[in-house]
Amino acid sequence: MKRVPDLPPVIPVFPLPGALLLPRARLPLHIFEPRYLAMLDDCLKTDTRLIGMVQPNEVRGREGNGLHRIGCAGRVTQFSETEDGRYMITLSGISRFRVTSEVEGFTPYRRCEVDWAGFEQDQNPAEEEDHFDRVAFLKLLDRYFTARELSADWETLQEAENELLINSLSMLLDFEPEDKQALLEAPSLSTRRETLVTLIEYALRGGTEDGVMQ
Repeated sequence: MKRVPDLPPVIPVFPLPGALLLPRARLPLHIFEPRYLAMLDDCLKTDTRLIGMVQPNEVRGREGNGLHRIGCAGRVTQFSETEDGRYMITLSGISRFRVTSEVEGFTPYRRCEVDWAGFEQDQNPAEEEDHFDRVAFLKLLDRYFTARELSADWETLQEAENELLINSLSMLLDFEPEDKQALLEAPSLSTRRETLVTLIEYALRGGTEDGVMQ
């Protein structure tokens, strides 16, 4: 992953419920709304080519800008245009950030002042998970996929590095936006794995509260 040494203080943000981007992971996006087409055009003119993915927050909508405080910025690393003017892009996760304020201006899309402090490890090499019981985790995942009648490429899952496995599942599995936010805000790979296991176990119980880890 290319390191971005000078992360900008202001970035465009894309509020998209349930869409999770994590550092060192990749998120494909379909861009078709005029305001986000304008955002992409402006983004591609910058040196960093960063877009901030952030979850809407209904509670903060009553208090302020309607965005969660923590998001993750991705660098546009791939893009292709369709015949009717839409774009298929890939964001490569660079670093999480904290939203400090929204920038008023004349762009049709939203921009925010952001603080990158506290997330310096996001641009480091992949995290290790020293106490990860992969056998037990994959058995749990098999139960989840069976219950949801989902198919999986088990060979790929078994061969994936720990961080890639945990982060990819965090991004792909169908959790509520607030659950996705919890996965994003996890301070370490170990914490994210524990949160992911809790969410899978919760789903297997049919969403009942009994025994949910706190």
